[in-house]
Amino acid sequence: MQFYGMAGMKLKQKTLREICAETGISRRTLQGYEKLGLVASAGKNKYGHLLYGETEQQMIRQIRFYQKLGLTRKGILELMGASDRRKKEVLMELVEQLEAECRQQQELIEQARKYIAML
Repeated sequence: MQFYGMAGMKLKQKTLREICAETGISRRTLQGYEKLGLVASAGKNKYGHLLYGETEQQMIRQIRFYQKLGLTRKGILELMGASDRRKKEVLMELVEQLEAECRQQQELIEQARKYIAML
């Protein structure tokens, strides 16, 4: 599965700096992913800079996707090792939670509009 519009793009190996700039995550965040075992660099270039290949880049995007859905790093680590069936269950639960939050936000917006109209 491709994340965030990456379908069809041929990715080259990128440095830590390039990955951070592209994804909007900090170096420390990416190092945290590595420390937890969520992702590892594919190697180093001749200057000693860490490199991330297509697989690693896709994994970083997947991790960010899971975080945006509300999973913690440890939750993501557990999910990465889970069966597809379990992943589907967890993701469906997260979607239901997001939908409930969205409904609550919509209700709050409507209440705010009514209050504004009364002013």
